[in-house]
Order: sequence, then structure tokens, then C-alpha cells
Amino acid sequence: MPDLRLAGLAVAAWLAALAGLHLTVRVTVWMAVVAAALALLAGLHLCGVLGRPGATVRRYGWIAVAVLLGVLCGAAATGARVAVRDAAPVRALVTDRAPVTAELVLRDDPRPVRGAPGRPPMLLVRVDLIRLTGPDGARVTGPVRALVLATDPAWRPLLPGQRVTSRGRLSAPRGGDLTAAVLSTADPPTLRGDASWPQRAAGVLRAGLQRACEPLPDAPGGLLPGLVVGDTSRLLPEVEEDFRATGMTHLNAVSGSNVAIVVGAVLLLARWARAGPRTAATLCVLALVGFVILVRPSPSVVRAAAMGAIGLAALAAGRSRSALPALAAAVTGLVLYDPDLAGDPGFALSVCATGGLLLLAPGWRDALRRRGVPSGLAEALAVPAAAQLACGPVIAGLSATVSLVAVPANLLAVPAVAPATVLGVLAAVLSPVWPGGAEFLAWLASWPARWLVAVAAYGADLPAGNLPWAGGVAGALLLAAVSVALLLAFRRRRARRLIAVVAVAVVLGAVPVRLLASGWPPRGWVVVACAVGQGDAVVLPVGAGRAVVVDAGPEPSGVDACLRRLRVREVPLLVVSHFHVDHVGGLAGVFRGRRVGAVVGPSWSEPPYGAAQVRDAARRAGAPVAPVQAGWRWRAGAVDLVAVGPPYPLRGSRSDPNSDRACLPRPFRPVGAGHGPADALLLSVPTGPSVRVRRVR
Repeated sequence: MPDLRLAGLAVAAWLAALAGLHLTVRVTVWMAVVAAALALLAGLHLCGVLGRPGATVRRYGWIAVAVLLGVLCGAAATGARVAVRDAAPVRALVTDRAPVTAELVLRDDPRPVRGAPGRPPMLLVRVDLIRLTGPDGARVTGPVRALVLATDPAWRPLLPGQRVTSRGRLSAPRGGDLTAAVLSTADPPTLRGDASWPQRAAGVLRAGLQRACEPLPDAPGGLLPGLVVGDTSRLLPEVEEDFRATGMTHLNAVSGSNVAIVVGAVLLLARWARAGPRTAATLCVLALVGFVILVRPSPSVVRAAAMGAIGLAALAAGRSRSALPALAAAVTGLVLYDPDLAGDPGFALSVCATGGLLLLAPGWRDALRRRGVPSGLAEALAVPAAAQLACGPVIAGLSATVSLVAVPANLLAVPAVAPATVLGVLAAVLSPVWPGGAEFLAWLASWPARWLVAVAAYGADLPAGNLPWAGGVAGALLLAAVSVALLLAFRRRRARRLIAVVAVAVVLGAVPVRLLASGWPPRGWVVVACAVGQGDAVVLPVGAGRAVVVDAGPEPSGVDACLRRLRVREVPLLVVSHFHVDHVGGLAGVFRGRRVGAVVGPSWSEPPYGAAQVRDAARRAGAPVAPVQAGWRWRAGAVDLVAVGPPYPLRGSRSDPNSDRACLPRPFRPVGAGHGPADALLLSVPTGPSVRVRRVR
């Protein structure tokens, strides 16, 4: 039986820190005091001071003491950080939403976030606030953690560790972490200091990798920097969605597996060169430090390095029991050093994946070997299955889905991840001194990256690949209970046979249904209104793989997913009824991987930024844009489009711009409140011999 004292300490510290992030300082302090008192009493009893303990108490008593000490340490560390976060001077500025001048230090790379469609892109920057100057000139010193929401593009090239000054307005954060304030600013930053040399070196190497990937196709060229250094700035949205649907999102972020791959490659080279243990260990440490510098020495990367180093040590030693205390010690140290990690999903996934690698994968690998499976294949099967089973509850709680294709998709991805990562790292290192050689290595690395893109695309297209599941903590605990029950059941031969029979019965029962039922879309479909949220997107089939699209909704992902499910590969006509964001914000989703023949819309450009967005997207795709008015007609296949209104533009009228009642001819006038702008292009759409759809929105 493995020693569970450190494991109890780690889990207790983790849960106490997570609770402390959501509780007040007073409650957290009382939790620490109670845990300290109970730990002291339990320790005195186990030492014989308060009576002689029994054998069972001695066996499990120290585990209980370790749990209480974990609660004490986690609550104390988190309470101290929460007290700094909730300090009165900063809280007063946040409550007043005061305009301030902030001196801050970047903690991570600025990354774009999804904002309002048609508006300037927004950057999210994690910072430490060093000094705040309020509107009355009063100064508040830090450091406290904060987020910056910036719209000026001058923030994008900044590096972690740089000190800058900016003006903006403070607001309250969402809570649940150590963020004390959110600074919203439209001003460019004023540089006050340079980043450290490791950050500058990482910036040079990361930029070199991006340049080496520029000649590659968009899909593998955008994926490769994400595989190597976690840079997803060029990752195509459709590739990101495919990876999310197939449970492969962890490949786009730096994790312990990346560290293990890089350091493992160095270890193999050292053994091939017959280097001694000390030389091999030194090379591995240097490779680990270099990789951390390359991918940014941020807290998340340090976490990944710790998890990867533990996993690599466990695989090298082949002793999972000794690795479990090491994992527990690493988790405890990381949580006490940065209590914010307790609520970080990435931290939970890293710990679960490493735990699955240590506790489940070796036993599964050995069981497969005993059944005649070759050693390499047994390793390839056991590792992704164990990692997916361990991470499944966390993923289910976050996404409210259970992926049935995650294990086979990750299994197919295993052969491609290591060569893509190693070749990508070599390309980044070589880029400053030999750009041509870096481009060649990036081209070599693009082939395994293409394989990963193909696996994700085919996996995302499989029917019933993701099943709905309860989300949140309840869903995670439910799937964890189901997983534990299955693991215990598999220990018994009869239970294994029963589970196998049930699985085969489900497959044999579902396959004929899938073969007989056409599924989605149904045969002979004539019109589909895509679920794009607050907005419109209507699809009208013209032929096999071809359809007319009317509006695109507010976000690209919604209409793109709808068109992909409908298997629409070509859009001969894209109709824009009007230029508000709930109808044109998702325009980029229509153009993703599809040829658009032409774009038509109203003859006026209101609002201007929406019209400019349509023109820019059409120009990039090479599609002509034409204004149409009432009486315009377009025919193709069974689709016959007729523009029935408005009969005249109503700009300058006193009517509500979101009211459509005044612009319709009397036969088309709707009853009740308006459904769209007064100047919207209105269509009559016959879609079949007995179906007639009139577009009045």
C-alpha cells in the first residue's frame, strides 16, 4: 500500500486553498486555527501524551494529521493572499470605479479575447499592480494581482516582466481568485523598464518559430506554435473547435507531456551516446531550463515543468509508488506558493493527467503485456487511456459533455505529438542563426501536425462523438464516481464480461439505427435556421454541398458549426439583410474553408462598422459585394429569392431603428413589436412546391 500521508497533505492543502479563495479572510483564519488545534491534539495522542492509541489509530492517525496540516497550510497561505487582495485602499478605488494611473508589471503574454463583433479586438493582460494613483492624487502601493483589458494594439508586443504605466478605470473582478481589480484602458502603455533576459530570449525564439511557420498552410502552420510553445495566436478557430470536440485541447497548451517529450528526447540521446548518469542528468536539467525559457517562465509553465519532470522520473525509475509522494509534494509546494492554482482548470488537468500516468498506466501496460500485446503498443494504449480517464471528470465538469472519441483520437495522436514537438523546438532554437534551416525543420514538423489536424477534423465529424453530461462540480463528481466504479468492477472477471457484453450490445443496437436513420440533416431539407444565439442565420440548399446563406449571426463559430453539420462546402450567394452585429458578426464563419460566390445586401451602410466588416471579409475572400433593392430576384435550383422590401430607405426617419413595421408593404407587415432594423433587406423565399418562407427579420 503506498504512503498516503503526503497525498492527504496535498489534497487537503488544495481544497483548503480553493475554499479560501471563495471565503472571507475571517472564515479562512478560523479554518486554519481549528485545523491547527485538531492536528496538535491528534499528534499528542499518537505520541502517547494523551493516552495510548490502538493499532488502527496508529495506522491511519498520521494520515489524519497530514490532512489537518494540509488544511492549516492551505488556509493560512490563501488567507494571507486574500487579505492583500481585499486591502481597503485598493477596494475603495474598485468600488468607486475610479480613473487611475497604474504602474504595473506584466505576468504573462497579452492574449486576444473575444469581444463584441465588429468592435476593435481586446487584449487580456495579467499584471501585478505596483502603484496606483487615484483621481485625487493619493497613491496606493502594491503589489496586487490585476487584469488589464486593453484595446490599443501597442499592448500586443509587450513581454512578461516589463514594467509599464497606463491610465484607465478600475472595476471589480469576477471573484474566485486572487485578482484584486480589472483595469480597462484605451491608451497605449508607457514603457518604464525592459523584460529580463530570459523573457527577451523567449520572445526572440517564439518570433523565430512564427516566421518559420509562415510558409506553411494555415491549419498546420497555426497549430505547430501551439504544440511547441503554447502560442495559439495563429490557430484557426475551426481547428480549435475540432480539438475541443475530440478532447485534444491539451495539445494546444504547454503541459507536462511537452516537458516530458523534450527532456525524454535529450535523455534518449544521452543514453545513445553512452553518457554517464551524472552527464545525462545534467543535460536533462539544462534541457528543462531551456524549454521553460522558450515557452515563458510563467507560473503555468513552471507548473507544467514540475508535472512533466515528475512523470519523466516515474517512467525512468518504473516505481509509481515512490513517484506518488513526489507528485503530492509538488502539488503542495505549488499550491502554497501560488494559491491561485487551486482554482485553475489547467492545474487540475495537469495533476490528474500525471496521477493517471503514475497510478494507472503502469498497471494497464503490464496487463496488456501479459495478454500478448507488444511492449510499444501496450505503452501507447495505456498512457492516453489512463490520462483521459483521470482527466475525464474535470473535462466533464468544465464542458458539460463526455467525449466518446477522446481516447481513440488521443491514441491516434500519440505518434505525431513527439516528432512535431521536438522538430518545432529545434526550429525555434535554430531560427535566430539559420532561418532557412528553421523553415526546413518547421516543414518537417508540419507533417505530423497535418496528421493531428486530420484526426481532430474526422473525430469532430463523427456522430454522437460527444454526449451531454451534467456540468459543474456535480457533473465532475458523478463521472468520477462512475469511473471509480468501473475500475473496481474491472477487477472481477464476471464484471468485465458483463461490461463487455453491454458495450457490444449498445454498439450493435446503435449501428443499425445510424445506418437506417439519416440523422442530421434530414433528407430533403428545404430550410434550416441555425442556432446562433441572439441573431439570425438561415441556410437554403441549392444542390449537393451548395447552399444560400442569409445572415451569419453574431459569432463565427455558430454559423460555421451549422454549415459544417449541413456539409455545405460552397455558398453561391451570401445575403446580408442589414449590418448590425447580430447579423454580420459571424461573417468570418461563412468564409471558413468555403468558396463564396457573391455577397448582396442593402444599399445603405448603417451602421458603418458593420458594413465595413462585410466589405473587408468579402474582399479577403475575393467575393464581389453588390447592393440590391426591392424587386431584385435570384434563382438557383429550387431556391427563388425575391427582395420585397423595404420599398425605400428610411434613414433619417423618427422611427425606432430596430423597428421593421414602417418599412414593409402592407401584406408583409408583422403584428406586434419590430423584429429588425427599418432599413433591413426583406426577402420572400420560395423553397419548394408546397413550402414558402417569408423573411421578415
